[in-house]
Amino acid sequence: MIQQDNKNLSADDEMEVLTFNLHGETFALEATSVQEILDMLPETRVPGSERFVASVINFRGRVIPLADLRLAFGMEASEATIDSRVVVIEIELKGETTLIGLRTDKVNEVTTLAMTSSEPPPSVGMRWRPDYIEGLFKRGGEFIILPNLQAIFSNLDAGTATGPRSIN
Repeated sequence: MIQQDNKNLSADDEMEVLTFNLHGETFALEATSVQEILDMLPETRVPGSERFVASVINFRGRVIPLADLRLAFGMEASEATIDSRVVVIEIELKGETTLIGLRTDKVNEVTTLAMTSSEPPPSVGMRWRPDYIEGLFKRGGEFIILPNLQAIFSNLDAGTATGPRSIN
């Protein structure tokens, strides 16, 4: 979790992240949560599931949900390309360690981000739910978005995730 008060951070405080693209935006995941990066896999639709977690995949003999964060952030869904990948992450939900596959348009690199370059999302003019963003990092002339996966996936249980439930 990111400290929103950068005054207490030193220049040495960094976070190692995996960066990836979604719909032209650069996102990042803490590298410690990433288990594996996979080519796109066959997926099975799950009737009645949330729109952005509407499929499951077979990951090393285990069935895990496949989430499309584009849909959680209100972006348009898109077809997989040659650059598309699934990033398998491990996250704790309801006190239980859970594996989830995240669909990406392209995986970029593992890099470090200075914690002092993090800012909270602006409260005005943001096109995404601010609680879905852990922090915005400035690097060069671009912003890197660190999604708040706890908030995104916790909202599944509350039935308040972006978009209506779809029956496929």
